[in-house]
Amino acid sequence: MNVIFTCGGTGGHINPAIAVANLLRERRPETKILFVGAEDGMENKLVPIAGYELETLKISNFQRRMTPAGLWHNVVTAAHIAGSLKKAGRLIDRFQPDIIIGTGGYASFPTLKMGTQKKIPTLVHESNAVPGLATRLVADEVDRIMVSFPESRSRYRHPERVVVTGTPVRSEFIFTTRAAARRELGLDDRPLVVSYWGSLGAREMNKVIAQFMALESEQDAFYHIHATGSFGWRWMPDFVREQGVDLAAHPNIRMQEYIHNMPTVMAAADLVICRAGASTISEVEAAATPCIMVPSPNVTEHHQERNAEVLAQRGMALVLPEAECSGQRLYETVAELLAHPERLETMRKAQQRGAVLDSAERIYQLVLELAKK
Repeated sequence: MNVIFTCGGTGGHINPAIAVANLLRERRPETKILFVGAEDGMENKLVPIAGYELETLKISNFQRRMTPAGLWHNVVTAAHIAGSLKKAGRLIDRFQPDIIIGTGGYASFPTLKMGTQKKIPTLVHESNAVPGLATRLVADEVDRIMVSFPESRSRYRHPERVVVTGTPVRSEFIFTTRAAARRELGLDDRPLVVSYWGSLGAREMNKVIAQFMALESEQDAFYHIHATGSFGWRWMPDFVREQGVDLAAHPNIRMQEYIHNMPTVMAAADLVICRAGASTISEVEAAATPCIMVPSPNVTEHHQERNAEVLAQRGMALVLPEAECSGQRLYETVAELLAHPERLETMRKAQQRGAVLDSAERIYQLVLELAKK
């Protein structure tokens, strides 16, 4: 069987595809797998590390600004799409896929579009509660639309093609135990709070965390691990010192650029403070970790706010709008939750009920079903 995965831009688009590709490779070693992404996306790093062949397309996004620069940018984008459609067609003719799976990002559109025109079975996975542009452009033509939330069905014109699969995550998020994780991290009985804003970090929210650290350093009542992201690491250590926090004197507060052992840290945590991206949500659900979500207001279609609304309605998370999230407000919210472990346990149980732990398996079975046709 020959399978094309097409995705790009962020880890939230790429990692689910890699998770399914890994399962295919494990179950059917003879399967030939090709990834198709964008020239300048994270897939250029993540896909080769995972051990898969990658072809790239020249792709860019559309802008809504009606300025001369914005209009010219859209003209260039249209030219890129035309060229990418032709290249995607050539790649499909050469590779002869039995099925094409798209997991989001602008880079997925050309290959999915050409796949539907060539009558190849196609699947698109939408991890967010609301469909992104690439998904909307192909939703009426693909064979199946895979979604993370049952609530998303109503957003598509052909709900009979929509299948709830969840979003695949690494198995370590599911199987790492709390006791083992806390032993590995050397923690005592004090609660652990974990905070992060993504691989790049968010400048204003990192400032909020610095103010949060100044307040928590007065009590030292819980552990706190914060990941600044690559941009935040350049300036945040100095900013924290300016808030009067000497991290050397408070070893229970740990600040680092990335959290490389996230499944372990997530399993050990009593509370997570994070954004509401689809990949983050799937990891939080799989680990069944109570969380405070601060959706990013700077993403297309406000999709993080929609994602967070779904979790809040299910009792799986507490949501704070960024505009209302000061260091003081965040600290008071955390202290209130930690003082009432029964509320944390209620969130944890809601996470367990809502998590789709066999997401990769569900997608794998759909792949086999459609590939046979």
